[in-house]
Amino acid sequence: MAEIAADQSGAPKSASLRTVVAASSAGTAFEWYDFFVFGSLAQIISRTFFSGLNETAGYVAALALFGAGFAFRPLGALVFGRIGDRAGRKGAFLVTVILMGGATFAIGLLPSYAQAGMAAPALLVLMRIIQGFALGGEYGGAAIYVAEHAPHDARGRSTGWVQTSAAFGLMGALIVILASRLIIGSAFGAEAFDAWGWRVPFLFSAGLLAISIWMRLKLSESPAFAKMKAEGGGSAAPYAEAFGQWKNLKIVLLALVAVMFAQGAVWYTAFFYTQTFLDKFLKVAPETINFVMMVATLVSAVFYVVFGWLSDRIGRKPVLLFGMALMTAAYFPGFHMLAKAANPALAEAEARTPVTVVADPADCSLQFDPVGKASFLSSCDIAKSVLANAGISYRNEAGPADAPARVKIGGATVASASALGLPKADAQAVKAKVEADIKAGLLAAGYPEKADPARLNMAGVLGVLLVFVIAATALYGPIAATLVELFPTRIRYTAMSLPYHIGTGWVGGFVPFTAFAIVAATGDIYAGLWFPFAFTLISVVTCLLLLPETRGRPLDV
Repeated sequence: MAEIAADQSGAPKSASLRTVVAASSAGTAFEWYDFFVFGSLAQIISRTFFSGLNETAGYVAALALFGAGFAFRPLGALVFGRIGDRAGRKGAFLVTVILMGGATFAIGLLPSYAQAGMAAPALLVLMRIIQGFALGGEYGGAAIYVAEHAPHDARGRSTGWVQTSAAFGLMGALIVILASRLIIGSAFGAEAFDAWGWRVPFLFSAGLLAISIWMRLKLSESPAFAKMKAEGGGSAAPYAEAFGQWKNLKIVLLALVAVMFAQGAVWYTAFFYTQTFLDKFLKVAPETINFVMMVATLVSAVFYVVFGWLSDRIGRKPVLLFGMALMTAAYFPGFHMLAKAANPALAEAEARTPVTVVADPADCSLQFDPVGKASFLSSCDIAKSVLANAGISYRNEAGPADAPARVKIGGATVASASALGLPKADAQAVKAKVEADIKAGLLAAGYPEKADPARLNMAGVLGVLLVFVIAATALYGPIAATLVELFPTRIRYTAMSLPYHIGTGWVGGFVPFTAFAIVAATGDIYAGLWFPFAFTLISVVTCLLLLPETRGRPLDV
């Protein structure tokens, strides 16, 4: 951090510049906290706000809503990027933190689906949109602020502190959730947190908001922007200059494809889809998931700065490529190892007694219904719905036409039944019987209802997560410096913010939703990994062939 408090010539800066860095990183950490609380509580939120849907549809809807907040981040990037490039970096900061904090606090006060019907999820959608919009204007300003204050030979390490804000925000969210769960559970019972205690982490953000506003009020404008404005070099039309001129637009596209595709896919797989995988498919206890993710996040906070520093020494591109390539190689073997370490009984059962659904293909629907309109009442649909809700991988085998579906569990067979055309109560009874029969067959074959804590290999789980963390931090650590160095000062806020938030928002934000939807559609709990794998591979090739080295580029141009 010492280098941040020096100008390009090495002369000491005023102490207020340290405040700029601290306020930028702390405010960004708070905004990440707000966003991550929602993602970590997706399972509870699905039951609270989407109780009118079936279990799988409700969970998919909650993950889609998590992604919806990211979908609006590019719009926020455009709006606040223009403000930052025309009026100054400082101006956008206070607005983004107030919007983010206010929306997060409001989520803690929203009525449930049982209390307000469709108005509840509608209000939740609105709050998520406001959150995404605000976060879209946050990161670019923080990264630019620090980079434009840092010495040219220490930008990677200096902006690494901004990258740690995501780690501290996620870690803060997990700590508050875990503490709330334990305290409320011990005082009011195990069910209290799911019933109302989940609101506490959202309401807790009010105090963090007050601190962030106070810190943001202390900010001063960046030297590079102040110099540009004094010389009359600001852009009168940042949109037209950034996206209407090919020399700049091609850099925007290169930043998106060569860097941000991978960053979104890798980071959100490592820190979010792993939670979905451990929870929904491996049935690991929520407290254990929170613990291992806190350990992974704490470790990542160190590596962001380490890899940022390394990029100052050997260049941005080699470090970025290392992170992308490592995760590309680790996706499938890593998640298979994670399953064996976290729930060995499940991995053993899948290998020993695989599950196959034998059904007439015409009787089967796509097991994906985020709006809850499909009924899934055919014999095939009921069988697959039970398996999807249980997080069990299964194969598909074509059966005879018009015959009811069967579920083969190793050498045993469980018959399904159709509820088509039956009254609602009778249909529910049929589905309940089929579900009970299939679950009994799974238990008899050694499939566990949940992960056994006594058999969980904690060292193995943490080892796999460490590989994911190294890949994610090697990629994310130098990104802020890389993006800042790619673009000229006059359009830097607008031009770098858009590809960053398309990558993190439209690729990364939808990783949990899309991957889970692929699993629900195919019956293979590992099939969802093809989504992040494809985007990461595209970036590996594009980065290797087209991305220039940016280390040491002057920023006052």
